[in-house]
Amino acid sequence: MSIWELIRLASQGILVNRLRSFLTILGITFGIAAVIALLAVGTGASIESDKQIKALGTNIIYIWAGAASVGHVNMGRGSSSTLTLRYADAIRDMCPAIAEVAPGLNQTQQVQYGGQNVMTNIVATVPEYEQVRNFHVQLGRFFNQSDCDHNARVCMIGTTVQENLFDPEDNPIGKKVLIKGEFFEVIGVLEKKGSSTFTDMDDMVIVPITTAYNRLFGFNMAKGKAVHYILVQALDEEHFLPAQFQITNLMRLRHQIKPPMMDDFYLRTQQDLLQISQSMTNVFTLLLGSTAAISLLVGGIGIMNIMLVSVTERTREIGIRKAIGARPKDIMFQFVVEATVLSLAGGIFGIGLGFGGAHALSFMLPFQTVVTPWSVMLSFVVSIMVGLFFGIYPARRAALLDPITALRTE
Repeated sequence: MSIWELIRLASQGILVNRLRSFLTILGITFGIAAVIALLAVGTGASIESDKQIKALGTNIIYIWAGAASVGHVNMGRGSSSTLTLRYADAIRDMCPAIAEVAPGLNQTQQVQYGGQNVMTNIVATVPEYEQVRNFHVQLGRFFNQSDCDHNARVCMIGTTVQENLFDPEDNPIGKKVLIKGEFFEVIGVLEKKGSSTFTDMDDMVIVPITTAYNRLFGFNMAKGKAVHYILVQALDEEHFLPAQFQITNLMRLRHQIKPPMMDDFYLRTQQDLLQISQSMTNVFTLLLGSTAAISLLVGGIGIMNIMLVSVTERTREIGIRKAIGARPKDIMFQFVVEATVLSLAGGIFGIGLGFGGAHALSFMLPFQTVVTPWSVMLSFVVSIMVGLFFGIYPARRAALLDPITALRTE
């Protein structure tokens, strides 16, 4: 019996019970749609995470101070004063693979304007920070070296701070905000960056590092002007590894670190952050895909259930076909093809519904979902495999029916 004849017979069997067949197809449809839509969410989250990390600058190397210990308690990365401004100057002067260097201090402080006040992240840094971290202004200007040299009380604010302190129709440029008892003139509003993991990148105020030492954070004269971190930008991707090597050797030389001594600083690269982000989003995608696969499994069990019912209802038909010469494999193939057609139909409808669901989710999530070709191909193949897998047992049961017993069945 040809495959087309088997498909014709399978279609007839499906159309005899249209409602039952429709509900069976619906189970596979929702399963496939869930797989495509949720994988699209995971892929979109991964792309958005990479985009946010790359938006913070390119070819960046992060250097953090070591961890201080208070009462045998580790205070965490950046808590010690092993990094100072002079290290940033040394890296800039002695590492030829480096393009720009931006040391920085971070501290949470209250910022006030009029009757409004917010707790926000104060970033004290140098003018090069604008290029290294790709933090440009959308209104006004970034502070310059002259502002640093004269300890100018100026600042740039993020869009979140602007929304919290100022009325929508107010232009914040030229207004003075109060930080730790000192007035700072707003000279710029930063471009919107959005959120990165659990951090709002727009909830910050940037001030000149020299002004911060004099007005906000104070000095650390014993070891120099301490910084929490130093951001370094390599010349390009080809100079990325040489830059890491040069920085590590310079820091070890300055700190007199020799094997087997441990480094008292932490060095991470943008690639490290991307890999960590990818690992997290891959687990997230796997979890979403596994959750959707459960619904697909339920749909497959529904196909097996319906096919077993179909075999029971058509026992006499099977007996008649065997009596006139149908072979067991013909009977088996007929029911396998019938289950596969049901599953394949559900898969085709599910792919269309998955595309629509992924598009709808883009309006509900803070990023665009992305349907990849491999997820569509995977769903298509899985829909066929579900029909084959869950259709074999009912088909084999039909093929093994004794024709005499089947003919006696009413």
